Amino acid sequence: MQFDVVSLFPDMINAAAGYGVTGRALERGIVKLSVWNPRDYTQDRHKTVDDRPYGGGPGMLMKYQPLHDAVIDAVQTLKPIAGKTDTKVVYLSPQGKPLTQALLMDASRLTQLVLVAGRYEGVDERFICLDCDEEWSIGDYVISGGELAALVVIDAITRLLPGTLGDEESAQQDSHSDGLLDCPHYTRPETLQDHAVPEVLLSGNHARIARWRMKQALGRTWLRRPDLLEAKLLSVEQQQLLEEFKIEFDIKRCGHEQHN
Repeated sequence: MQFDVVSLFPDMINAAAGYGVTGRALERGIVKLSVWNPRDYTQDRHKTVDDRPYGGGPGMLMKYQPLHDAVIDAVQTLKPIAGKTDTKVVYLSPQGKPLTQALLMDASRLTQLVLVAGRYEGVDERFICLDCDEEWSIGDYVISGGELAALVVIDAITRLLPGTLGDEESAQQDSHSDGLLDCPHYTRPETLQDHAVPEVLLSGNHARIARWRMKQALGRTWLRRPDLLEAKLLSVEQQQLLEEFKIEFDIKRCGHEQHN
């Protein structure tokens, strides 16, 4: 898969992408990454990429032409090689569609993803209308630029691609992969400050372990992100497991209150 990032800070993208999962995927050729600096597409000696907004107001806006030309060059890189490519151009902004695991799964099937990292107060709206397929947001907050958001997207998609992770099932068991939060996990030692690893995980009974993990995933989602459960159709077994978790949770909470 080809990632292209349009950014005023190409060194920031290249440096951060060279580590961890993304770095290994780049080394193995599972993904490719190119960064395009809008300053290289300016038409004045000062390499101006921003200007004052019409109507007044604080800050500056990124101009249309340098962004447009950078995107055109990014998209054209694959066409001579692959002919028609499955490409999407995405502008990263707080006004965009919230990033979800389902959205990332769909994006992982693309041939090319062009991510546009804005700066200043944003970009000329006409660039979004004329050049971008979608807007994505990594959360309901504001950061200083789209570079960190682009790196989040690249990492999240890269780990979904075959051959990236050591265990092919790792990504399938992540939080949100099936609409639920992940269950708790434990490693050695078996006991840590009076907190023991749940007995079921030591049993070697894979059916019991799978049932326990599903119950914990459902329960954790109910406790921390009930909105995810509202959007998910639970099977009869999952409903039963969630009810069991709620009963066990109430018993544990009552016991804790009595102890205090």
